[in-house]
Parts: sequence; structure tokens; C-alpha cells
Amino acid sequence: MRQFIRHPADIPIEAKAVGQQPHATHHAFNLSVGGLAFRCDSQFMPGDVVAIRIPLVRPPFEAEARVAWCRARNGRPELGVEFLDQDDAYMARMVEQVCHIENYKQKIFQTEGRLLSPDEAAREWINKYAARFPDAEDAQ
Repeated sequence: MRQFIRHPADIPIEAKAVGQQPHATHHAFNLSVGGLAFRCDSQFMPGDVVAIRIPLVRPPFEAEARVAWCRARNGRPELGVEFLDQDDAYMARMVEQVCHIENYKQKIFQTEGRLLSPDEAAREWINKYAARFPDAEDAQ
């Protein structure tokens, strides 16, 4: 089983070293129960603590996480971070579902021309994919 699962790549996240201002915007590409991975323009080291913010949801999701790994890909750093608090890890999973539902809503509009309300999109996504979540890679 993968450590990180697929996350809609067009969902922006903001990250910064704790104590720095302001957040820089990045894009998450994996999210798991314990953490997330994202591409960034800043260099961090394993063990660094970063403040994470996902502004797509209201109120914005905010948490602190520790850098578990970092590597370069295509000349840009990628980070894997683990949440410091189990409640934050749980809330991140809920945020992930909201991101999948929003992505589903956009996909339906692009492919079928249907404009779904947030509630309609949530109901359809849940009926189609919730039983397989987090393994519903095609739920995006």
C-alpha cells in the first residue's frame, strides 16, 4: 500500500517555515492520513517544521507538519511532511474529500456541461466514490 494517495494536483496549498511570513503557494500531489507531499520553490531540510494552509476550504485548513523527506525533481524541491497532530491529520483527510468533490464538480461541467451545486456534487461523488476512498484514484 502507498504511503501517500493521489490528491488533485490543481489544489493549491500554502507552506512556510514556522515563524516566517508570508506563506508561499505550492501544489500538493499526495495526501495521506499522516501527511502530504508537494512541490515547492523553497528548500527545507528533514526535521524542519512548516506551517501548512489549504485556502480552498472555508475556514482554511491550517496545521503544522514536520518535513520527513525532500528531494529534487525536474529542478524543483519536493517535500513529504507529516502532521504533528492526529486531529490535523484527520481534518486533512476531510479536506482531501472536499478537494476531490470540487475536482469532480469541475470535471462534470467540462465533460457533461452540467453545473452542479456543491451539495449535488458531494452527493454524486459520495455515491460513486466514497466506498473506495482513499483508493478512488479515478475520483478526480
